Amino acid sequence: MRSKYLLVDREMLPECYLKVMDAKELILSGKAKDVSDACKMLGVARSTYYKYKDYVFAPNTDTECRKAVISFSLYHKSGLLSEALNTLSNAGANILTITQNLPVNQRANVVISMDVSHLVGDISALLDLLGNIDGVSSTKLLAIE
Repeated sequence: MRSKYLLVDREMLPECYLKVMDAKELILSGKAKDVSDACKMLGVARSTYYKYKDYVFAPNTDTECRKAVISFSLYHKSGLLSEALNTLSNAGANILTITQNLPVNQRANVVISMDVSHLVGDISALLDLLGNIDGVSSTKLLAIE
């Protein structure tokens, strides 16, 4: 199976992706007080930042590809979160944090951070496994480092 995620040399990327990554770094480091400030400093449109911020990630060399944050929606049914957690565990993911919102209209949003250093397969295969559970939908990778 082909992963939907790629590692690409930064020299091959359009400048707007690099500026978005730089803006994220300025915000995280506190050198920019907010998105508007970071975008002004780098000469990139805020709309460009918001368009790409959830789709470009830089690996951290200290913990390269060891942590991931995913989100998904699940139907309000007893045992469904447990089944999703077992699926993650069986794939080699180690759960670090879980945040689940209260169910609204019988759906609850879940955000999970996990250590994926011992993951069997790749992250997109893991998201497919989660999405195949009856009652789980909208799986998405939010961040990876």
